[in-house]
Amino acid sequence: MSEAASPDALVFYSPVDDPVAWRQALTAELPDLDFRVDPEVGDPRDIRYALTWVPPDGFFARFPNLELVVNLGAGVDALMGRDDLVPVKFSRLSDPGMVAMMTSYVVFAVTRYARDIPVFERAKRRGEWDYVHPRPLFEIKVGVLGLGELGAAAARMLATMGFSVSGWSRSPKAIEGVETLTGREGLETLLSTSEIVVCLLPLTPQSRHMLGAKELALMPRGAKFVNCSRGALVDEDALIAALRSGAIGEATLDVFEQEPLPAGHALWSLDNVLITPHLASITVPALAAKNVAESIRRVRRGLPPLHEVEPARGY
Repeated sequence: MSEAASPDALVFYSPVDDPVAWRQALTAELPDLDFRVDPEVGDPRDIRYALTWVPPDGFFARFPNLELVVNLGAGVDALMGRDDLVPVKFSRLSDPGMVAMMTSYVVFAVTRYARDIPVFERAKRRGEWDYVHPRPLFEIKVGVLGLGELGAAAARMLATMGFSVSGWSRSPKAIEGVETLTGREGLETLLSTSEIVVCLLPLTPQSRHMLGAKELALMPRGAKFVNCSRGALVDEDALIAALRSGAIGEATLDVFEQEPLPAGHALWSLDNVLITPHLASITVPALAAKNVAESIRRVRRGLPPLHEVEPARGY
């Protein structure tokens, strides 16, 4: 099928992304693309592509000719195991803008702990001058769980800054300046030797609650924990207990098992927790549109899309 063929429509759905910005960016790349925003989808038989973020149950069942689903983000767990999708190609976004945003968030969170900023924040609220002598960065051991495109970039940047960095992944990886580990023994080694642990793992059926009470207890007492991947990777009750007891000294959490985090949730009341509303990395349409357009071009030619997801793996 040629790129000029018609109808050739894309449906857009996201509760947080700007459809106007996406329409402008994507049609600049593919002028022939019919960009439709849910619920104004026209004839659902025209829809061949979907660009979505956390679509509701039953969303895809309306589109019998759907060929490609592009996820508006790196994590595709919300698309796995759905009962409203016929076999289609899945693609996740992966562009330099997303990588830069996530890296900046991780650098912020890790540096905040490395430079004892929470200590000074609490001292300021008390109106006290509380001096803590800075430590050289090479003394501070940081462990990064997950060495995919986002995790590898974050680990590499932390190592470049001078931190002592180790990383864990399911399959072996090689990253300059980073000690890489794998397997259960490697996971336990990273957790037990890192004073700051950053979670950037994908959420799959196998990784759900991968960090439970047993794993959290391996971390040195008072260690810091950063999660900017998916909330369900961590047993939230076990994490709260560890934060209350001081077993984990501080946490920076951008993701949660239930989002938005409900009013009255125990995490809101913990003084040693920084909460951000799932914004560690966002998709910038002007930068990501080339990525989406190329996936559509490839599918039109009968080729796999960029950054194709394997549903059996979940990433």
